[in-house]
Amino acid sequence: MKSMSESYKAAGVDITAGYKAVELMKQHIARTITAGAASDIGGFGGLFELDITGMEKPVLVSGTDGVGTKLKLAFIMDKHDTIGIDCVAMCVNDIICCGAKPLFFLDYIACGKNVPEKIAEIVKGVAEGCVQSGAALIGGETAEMPGFYGIDEYDLAGFSVGVVDKSKVFDNSKVTEGDVIIGLPSSGVHSNGFSLVRKVFDIENNDITKPVEELGGKSLGETLLTPTKIYVKPVLALSEQVTIKAVSHITGGGFYENIPRSIPKGYGAKIDKSAVKVLPIFDLIAKTGNIPERDMFNTFNMGVGMSIIVAKEEADKALEVLKANGEDAYIIGEVVKSEDGVIIA
Repeated sequence: MKSMSESYKAAGVDITAGYKAVELMKQHIARTITAGAASDIGGFGGLFELDITGMEKPVLVSGTDGVGTKLKLAFIMDKHDTIGIDCVAMCVNDIICCGAKPLFFLDYIACGKNVPEKIAEIVKGVAEGCVQSGAALIGGETAEMPGFYGIDEYDLAGFSVGVVDKSKVFDNSKVTEGDVIIGLPSSGVHSNGFSLVRKVFDIENNDITKPVEELGGKSLGETLLTPTKIYVKPVLALSEQVTIKAVSHITGGGFYENIPRSIPKGYGAKIDKSAVKVLPIFDLIAKTGNIPERDMFNTFNMGVGMSIIVAKEEADKALEVLKANGEDAYIIGEVVKSEDGVIIA
């Protein structure tokens, strides 16, 4: 017999709704099961059997993140089945920056009211993100917190662990002048800068469901909710054939903050502004908000979700491998001797 508490329910927490949500999400979780996943949803801890065959010195790499105020778009659009992809992406795109293969993922959902069908939709997106990155969804937590969150509000965060052989960790100490910087296209704004986006478009007070000419007829809401692209599989495929020196996940802080994190002291990234394939949504943000170009490149990915540094002589091979793995990658700049971090010209 399932436990239940009328007193707790009267206080706003329906534990039976939690049981229903778990049942509804099981079908989505089943899609993510990998060879190492050794637990069933609903236990106290997620188990994972680590296979280190062929590794000399396995190193675990972890990453945690949330979706931020992009969630406001999901609330307004009442669309909850893709926001979980963003949550997974923000974690696994970070740990792939050192060459780690994601192993498993756990999510945390806090809500004002547990509507099982909505929770299942959120987890559906999380599961899709796990499938795209090859990670198993081995556990999570749903917390019903009436009085803390609004009845239709929730927050979403996650945590991922990956593994890489120490000898295969991307070594940015090898970065040198003349190395090529390759850009991997983003799918849109991804999951950063939404406090500014919301202010620019005043999304709480405007209709974001109508078609917008500058966005090819798509609505603003649909465009902004486009899930964050997951780069795990193409980067891993590239690492098998080319020596990757450094990788940067372009998130909050844009080019100016993120690219220098992968470059050793004494060197900088010279970005060819004319080469960057800026997506229409960024042009619209800049125009509507009258935002200076530098602020745009210091806040958003501008159409480049990840940058990869390789030796000049391996650039053509890298582009070939990335394109064979579904990435329309292209060269956006080069490494130069500089203390300026990033030079965009």
